[in-house]
Amino acid sequence: MNAARYLALIMAACGLCGCASPAGDASNEMLEVRLNATPKNAGRIAQATLVPRGDETSISLVISGVPSYTTRPVRLYTFIYPGSCAYPGGTPAYELNRTLTTDRHFRGDVWRMSKSAPVPLSTLRAGDYSLVLRTTPADGSFDIFCGDIR
Repeated sequence: MNAARYLALIMAACGLCGCASPAGDASNEMLEVRLNATPKNAGRIAQATLVPRGDETSISLVISGVPSYTTRPVRLYTFIYPGSCAYPGGTPAYELNRTLTTDRHFRGDVWRMSKSAPVPLSTLRAGDYSLVLRTTPADGSFDIFCGDIR
């Protein structure tokens, strides 16, 4: 199986494990965010799953690949910016970079990361925010994925 099939399988499994609140309040449910590759990482796909955890938001990322020049093990910076991917704010609202290392899954170029944002998911959903993945300065500090949180 290729990396895209593995990623599709993982995303389907995440969808089957959905978390819905008893009252059906969308602000308390998990949120799937498709991360679009930038031209520096064309042809790749990624998915973020945001889950409310009280005053924080857990973020699980599945990444189908990174540019070939990225140092192994893969290390990626993660940011939440005000604004959309098309019109991002000048500075990140949240920097999620306590840990940078990803875990490799399967035999292909599929990577996984977990993060925690110090903000409730309901705040992210109510605002205009985007999630950005960036290579380290050693790898050029290039944005390689971006997805609007809606």
